[in-house]
Amino acid sequence: MPPLWIGLTVAFVSALVTNTAYSLEHDAAAALPPLSPRRPFRSARLLLRDRRWVLAFAAETAGWLMYVAALRLAPLSLVQAVAASGVAVLAFATARGHPSRLARREQAAVVLAVAGLALLGLSLAGSTESDQRPPVIGVIIWLAACGGGAALLMAIPTRFGRAASLGLAAGLLFADGDISAKLVGYGGPWLAALATLIVAYATGTSVLQWAYQRGDALTAAGMATMVTNAIPIAAGFVLFGEALPHGIGAVAQVAAFGCLVASAVALGHKQAPGSGEPAARAGRPEEEPGSSSSAMRPGSLARVPVLPRTLAVAGEELGQRLDELLVPGDLGLGPNQGVTEDQLLEAG
Repeated sequence: MPPLWIGLTVAFVSALVTNTAYSLEHDAAAALPPLSPRRPFRSARLLLRDRRWVLAFAAETAGWLMYVAALRLAPLSLVQAVAASGVAVLAFATARGHPSRLARREQAAVVLAVAGLALLGLSLAGSTESDQRPPVIGVIIWLAACGGGAALLMAIPTRFGRAASLGLAAGLLFADGDISAKLVGYGGPWLAALATLIVAYATGTSVLQWAYQRGDALTAAGMATMVTNAIPIAAGFVLFGEALPHGIGAVAQVAAFGCLVASAVALGHKQAPGSGEPAARAGRPEEEPGSSSSAMRPGSLARVPVLPRTLAVAGEELGQRLDELLVPGDLGLGPNQGVTEDQLLEAG
């Protein structure tokens, strides 16, 4: 089998493993207390103490290593386009094995992603990898633009749901990491890209966990996956000198990339629950408003029980004050003397 097809096969397996890990990470992160990039050490402790999340992250890391191996065998743009097929895995996992449960917009996003992958397969004939090294200034501008865009998406509200915005930010950071991984493969001075690789992946992972608590896996990780793939695809043409095929192959590849972009837009319009509030715990039915778990859940709408609890505490404090007033020694009475109503009023 030619190295190109081996690389694309490895990329496909990487997509399956990575996106399955995303779904498992979502379920684990959504069950944790609220996470925030403003408190990175606390968030890291919460994640690392959760065994389910650690196992899912280990699977994600294995998928990433396969992705790096694929980059050594196939062009960056084609590897990224194949990796976009992982959105179908996310859709299947989010719907708990029943795709009909997905909203129409989500179903359309999945169909577009699969169609893009099929069109990509038609465009592979004659594809070769470029030996061109990207210009240093161009790489710096590209990586800085993606990092700056991610920072703006985290800091400024957008018209999309919060989970989609944070997923987009994580995707831009992961794209920086993917491009850096490609640069590291050149060796020599390009090994300096290890710094951006580590920073981009670490920050992107943190932001993605934040997004998991504000939407479902398909919205958060799906958006991240599509953007992570689209940006390096463009970088392959702009920075790395990869060329589109000619004739029908060119039309098919352009159409494939268009489907991937449309799929990302469809996912982006998915609204997160409750104006950016953390999502309900994954895999658990909604608790009744009067239950103790729903009363204490961060971001829950069922906060009405707080008022009865407050009144109960106030009543208990009032009872304690009355008990203090009824102690005979406080009224100057003997141990066997009673308390008349007038004396109680005078004591009050």
